[in-house]
Amino acid sequence: MSEPVTQRPLDGITVVSLEHAIAAPFCTRQLADMGARVIKVERPGVGDFARGYDERVRGLSSHFVWTNRSKQSLTLDVKHNEAREILDRLLAQADVLVQNLAPGAAARLGLSFEALHAHFPRLIVCDISGYGEDGPYHTKKAYDLLIQSEGGFLSTTGTPGPEGMAKAGCSIADIAAGMYGYSNILSALLLRERTGTGSHIDVSMLESLVEWMGYPMYYAFDGAEPPPRAGASHATIYPYGPFPTGDGQTVMLGLQNEREWQVFCEKVLQQPELAGDERFCTNAQRSAHRDALRPLIVQAFADMTAEDVLARLDQAQIANAHVNDMHGVWAHPQLKARQRWTSVASPVGEIPALLPPGRNPAFAPQMQPVPALGEHSERILAELGYDREAILHLKEHNVI
Repeated sequence: MSEPVTQRPLDGITVVSLEHAIAAPFCTRQLADMGARVIKVERPGVGDFARGYDERVRGLSSHFVWTNRSKQSLTLDVKHNEAREILDRLLAQADVLVQNLAPGAAARLGLSFEALHAHFPRLIVCDISGYGEDGPYHTKKAYDLLIQSEGGFLSTTGTPGPEGMAKAGCSIADIAAGMYGYSNILSALLLRERTGTGSHIDVSMLESLVEWMGYPMYYAFDGAEPPPRAGASHATIYPYGPFPTGDGQTVMLGLQNEREWQVFCEKVLQQPELAGDERFCTNAQRSAHRDALRPLIVQAFADMTAEDVLARLDQAQIANAHVNDMHGVWAHPQLKARQRWTSVASPVGEIPALLPPGRNPAFAPQMQPVPALGEHSERILAELGYDREAILHLKEHNVI
């Protein structure tokens, strides 16, 4: 394989981000991975409040380490009178502004697209919020769990019954919004190449997550019954989900069609007669009679270890998986074999990091340190034309 070239897709692109929590930082980290220079504007003394979510990574926050590598941290009190000149100098050299401040905060600071476009016509502005810039919900605060609730996600996860709902174990609404912010910024950069002017991107967490809910929405189309909550099983396909094995472990498996059901009965359960049972002859029948079918599968697995079951499933070419915890993922043999782990520097030393998904041999992604709060303030201000005395003045007046 040839050596990757040194140029990355977003080399030369500068992003200024007024960001906190997950959605916007996750978006801008993708841009940084592809080579963009991301200047993260943080509140002096406190910074992005995600820095304080926990201390699980040698004293650093797991959320912050995950979403903020390869960025430069500039502390700036954006409400201070002297901050505006600094922001204007930054934006004059920037290609993209990303913000997920509280609803209306960017506009009050004079950082709406309309206010900026006249002065910086090539600037792309990406606003990420819970509900979007208009509509009856536009002023509501929005956190990941609340959007999972509003977007119907909670109605599809967990187990049946009023107490059975369960949220996703990761920040799925934030991630969805962050990725749509990222892809929209890429398309806006392409558009600017054609038009010469920047554009405005309005990303809603609600709309991002509802897009991902397409299957259950269409399943419930025109007043039809929504898919039931089915725990880790599939709500409408069976068998598809977790099953215990004789050694106290659990395996995950999934069948997609009648050919696989026939093979599953013959080679995995070794009960070919089940394939002709009228209760189980179609997926709809198997799903309707899962309370009868599940004990038969569990009984068949009771004398086998998890590895035995997985071996049979592999031999039968039935889709299957280990049920890994986080330690299992860190040690996953597939990730190791594909050399997907690297490390990044941080204020507490080297930290392992997964390379960005999507391997492209033409370039190496940018994997620079997780920044300390305000680590790059003086350097950035010097680049903007501030001398040592001016920077000291800004410090003394708590602007930075």
